[in-house]
Amino acid sequence: MTTTTSKHLKGDDDDDQNFEWADIAPSRSIEWHPCFGRDLDCARLDVPMDWQDPTEDLRVVLAIIRLRAATATNTSDYRGPVFFNPGGPGGSGIWSLRDHGKHLQTIVGPNHDIVSFDPRGIGASVPRIECWASPKDRMIWDLQDVGVVDAHPGVLYDAFARAGAFSRLCEQNLEAMGILRHSSTTSHARDMLEILEKMGETKLRYWGFSYGTVLGGTFAAMYPDKVERMVNDGNVDYREWFDGSYINFLHDTDAVMDAFYDFCFQAGPLKCAFCAASPAAIRERLDALLAKILVTPVLIPPAANGPTIPELVTYSKVKRMISTALYQPIYRFRRVAEVFAALELGDGRPYYEYTAEPGPDPSAFCSTESVPPTIPISGSTEGTADAFPAIMCSDGQPFNSTVHEFEDYARRLQEMSNVAGSVQIVFRLSCVGRSVRPKWRFGGPFAGNTSFPILFVANIADNVTPLISATNNSAAFPGSVVLVQNSYGHTSLAAASTCTARFIRAYFQDGTMPAANTVCEPDAIPFEAAFLARDDLDALDNNGGSDGELTAAIRALSRVASWASNFQPRYF
Repeated sequence: MTTTTSKHLKGDDDDDQNFEWADIAPSRSIEWHPCFGRDLDCARLDVPMDWQDPTEDLRVVLAIIRLRAATATNTSDYRGPVFFNPGGPGGSGIWSLRDHGKHLQTIVGPNHDIVSFDPRGIGASVPRIECWASPKDRMIWDLQDVGVVDAHPGVLYDAFARAGAFSRLCEQNLEAMGILRHSSTTSHARDMLEILEKMGETKLRYWGFSYGTVLGGTFAAMYPDKVERMVNDGNVDYREWFDGSYINFLHDTDAVMDAFYDFCFQAGPLKCAFCAASPAAIRERLDALLAKILVTPVLIPPAANGPTIPELVTYSKVKRMISTALYQPIYRFRRVAEVFAALELGDGRPYYEYTAEPGPDPSAFCSTESVPPTIPISGSTEGTADAFPAIMCSDGQPFNSTVHEFEDYARRLQEMSNVAGSVQIVFRLSCVGRSVRPKWRFGGPFAGNTSFPILFVANIADNVTPLISATNNSAAFPGSVVLVQNSYGHTSLAAASTCTARFIRAYFQDGTMPAANTVCEPDAIPFEAAFLARDDLDALDNNGGSDGELTAAIRALSRVASWASNFQPRYF
């Protein structure tokens, strides 16, 4: 049980829209305040910016949130907090817990608190890594996007130059704060230890997704004796992340695209609008479409329901759409098939409807001000995009490639993945021009005999965190197990699996590990997921009791799992 105190602020209602992080005074102990709703508490913890040489003038204030256990008053059943990280780096733990923390709690067990935080540099934690002086500057920069590097000759050189320009601007604008020298995952792991200990806990229970597996693995390597439970889901290869090579992360990407061809063919033309005589024929059909759009983009004329000005569906846009679809095949494959079929006929309307998002506030374009990085953001935001390259490039080795060396890297990455290599090049591209190095960078080994074995979870094919990464990570931690889910996309949440949820529940509740070589089946496959639009219990395939609750929770989590892929490097 936590030994920290709880203080009341204004707004104790079910959904307090008036809560402001600035109303909580930073403290060097955790003081919980009701926030956002009756079952949520928030705190702001003041920690050193430099853990190796703490000073009074360089500080970080971490925003922390807790969803209280349903059985917290029953001390005989209370199991303590489970920490959660949604990924990124740059994803907001505050936003994520508010959005779907109850589903996570249902899976791990209602006798656990769920605790998350915005890591340093992100969201409501300050200072925040914001590279632009105003929203207008950011929007103008984004409008100058040059496209994917294989779209036309010379694009790679433009992208390389733009990436370097952005890196230099970011470092210049944030130099006075010092946060870029102290934003590596090493500092995040130490922050998490501080939160844990200030809550009166001695060992960590943790569930991390995507980049959250880097944070989990770093913590486990630095503090192996403090791991009580750890689930790492959608595993980044620790060695590749920290050496900055970024090649093998696309090991399974084309296998996910192959699943599109296979499942489309199996579903037939009534469910897959882009079906053809065989999976190979579907591939050829898509190749022909991309070749056509490369030369002749599809025009979307202005319309009352948008767009307001003519818009072109270009090769770069379609390649990025495909790359994004690979994160969530069950939810996206059917719709992108419809987009492909329409584009073949010169119709860009389905593309517009599929990709259209609420536009920015028009007033933002004229604004010269933004929320200062020293002021916590109280509104609902999924994360801080500029934090991704700052953290990732701090973790990796110094990046000093010339444009011609980078050209060779781009070629090798596209050989690794024909479908997404030219898009996902942004990972390493983000580090071009970065000169600020972290003061504290844990260099490994990323291994350790943890006080309780780690549970690694991986899909049979993940477009950015392949199965081999989970296997490599597990080999360094004795007693750990890789639970494989026979599905496609990014993290196990790309395809809800009651089987996987059942193993995770047993792991947190009883410490039960799956047997080696255990494989879980998903609850649905691409093009066939009829239940996905419904929340009612009639869709639970006759599962009753606790399995029914697990199924409902894992499917609800899967529906909102876009947060697992939203934070990656910005396009340059």
